[in-house]
Amino acid sequence: MATPSVPQPVAKPSADKPSVTRRSVIRAGDPEQLRGRLAAWIDGWRPGAVVTELTVPEANGMSSETVLFDLRLPDGGVQPCVLRLAPDPDGYTVFPRYDMERQYRCIELVAAHTRAPVPRLLRLETDPEPLGAPGFVMARVDGRVPPDLMPYTYSGNWLHEASDAERAQLQRASVEVLAELHRVPVAEAGFLRPAESGQTPLRQHVKQQRAYYDWVVAGRAASPLIERAFARLERLWPVHEGETVLSWGDARIGNIVYQGFTPAAVLDWEMAALGPRELDLGWFVFLHRFFQDLTVAFGQAGLPDFLDRDTVVAQYTEASGHVPHDLEFFTLYAALRHAVVMLRIGYRQVHLGETEAPDDPDRLILHRATLEAMVEGRYWSH
Repeated sequence: MATPSVPQPVAKPSADKPSVTRRSVIRAGDPEQLRGRLAAWIDGWRPGAVVTELTVPEANGMSSETVLFDLRLPDGGVQPCVLRLAPDPDGYTVFPRYDMERQYRCIELVAAHTRAPVPRLLRLETDPEPLGAPGFVMARVDGRVPPDLMPYTYSGNWLHEASDAERAQLQRASVEVLAELHRVPVAEAGFLRPAESGQTPLRQHVKQQRAYYDWVVAGRAASPLIERAFARLERLWPVHEGETVLSWGDARIGNIVYQGFTPAAVLDWEMAALGPRELDLGWFVFLHRFFQDLTVAFGQAGLPDFLDRDTVVAQYTEASGHVPHDLEFFTLYAALRHAVVMLRIGYRQVHLGETEAPDDPDRLILHRATLEAMVEGRYWSH
């Protein structure tokens, strides 16, 4: 996942410790070495092309590594590109495993079977030797992305300063993209099926999330709040789980490139899976609430009417013909999943010496108050 970067009340990094918002992208520590490896690799499938303008974005997230470059072609043309690499497994990664081929194949499916905009794929590399890690290259799409830092709910950025009509246009178009993604034939996405069988896709999804949480807290104190959230999920479990679709996983507007207020490219498939449509809808709604609640906590009004749950549900119903259900369960599950990610990021800060480990691990969950309210069944009533 392109893990959201948000204001965090932690100590500033010391001079000899890296910030969690910036990782070593080039394992050898030298961008020129990556340029040489990239050029040699590309020459094997695009002879005569020259790598230029290689840069590593400052806001590079904490998950898969991103490198930007231009490819000067033999005919004189220039192709702007993005290289996505699996992170260093010896680093304190957000997730235990990064399957770059899985991400690549998801984008292929969306491109082949839907009208949803995705970047044009150029090449997959599953062998870690040529580039130092598995990865893939895709065409870079011009446009702008709603920022995580400072969040798009804060005043001063392009989405916050847009008109109500422009934001409404962006919202509707984004919900329509989500509905379009769910049209991918599930039979074509067998590579996303867990090895185990005998459970529903939703049960498998939650089981895998529980395993991820156990990995995060291994050797550390468990989170009482996350434990309560898992228990609450069982009490809210849907009677009918619904149709299985290709779930984008990190379904949020911060993972879409917009041209004007129209989606131009859907990004980041690290969390893709099979499951009910509501997995994406719950995440889509909750991730906005995550930023909105933080913005209010920092003293700003944010965008309280944007990505409203009921409006998103109505728009999705219109776009897909499917009436979403059990949103209390799926938004709680989204908040729980994000809490596990936040816990891992918090422990990463502790590991890097950027902050002290708190006595209460729940203090590392930025949306603790939101998750507590959801667990207690009072969040959507306020």
